[in-house]
Amino acid sequence: MRLAICGALVFLIACHPHRVGRPAARGDSAAVARMVPLQRDSTDSLLSTPRVIEDPAVIVFWLRAADTLGDDDRASAFDDLRYYTAEVAAALEANDIRLVATRADTIYVALPNKRRRTILLSGLDYPFGYVLVDPGGPERILTGIYSDDDLLDELRAYFDLSPDSVSAVPRAAT
Repeated sequence: MRLAICGALVFLIACHPHRVGRPAARGDSAAVARMVPLQRDSTDSLLSTPRVIEDPAVIVFWLRAADTLGDDDRASAFDDLRYYTAEVAAALEANDIRLVATRADTIYVALPNKRRRTILLSGLDYPFGYVLVDPGGPERILTGIYSDDDLLDELRAYFDLSPDSVSAVPRAAT
């Protein structure tokens, strides 16, 4: 009997999942098509959780206040935001700048000595847009819709990127 109990305990312990090394990274949505759900009852709590940014990042935000827009205006704004973000995603990746999506109205920037700076997004001109964050300097908040060219210009200026390092994906001419 004692042997059976010990065997069962060993079996249970062996089946218990263990995280080895570093814990899994947060599931930031790099797939821009699924980046910010429009549904009010989003089950993705990760998008509603305030973010802590430690590295250079572009945060795409879509706050709950955008849900008060008319259906057509909301869908059009969301599609434009998603499209233009997808156009610059390759340039962000090429320059090691994270693309992060959030519906939370608060973002935290990690500072030295385990301190944080708070960025509040509620009460802006538009309840959607971008936050450009380089933890060593001030953030830049871009509200509303920016075309891919305008967004690339903002990225170049903020992150001090050379024009050669930010190459847009060529478009097919028809």
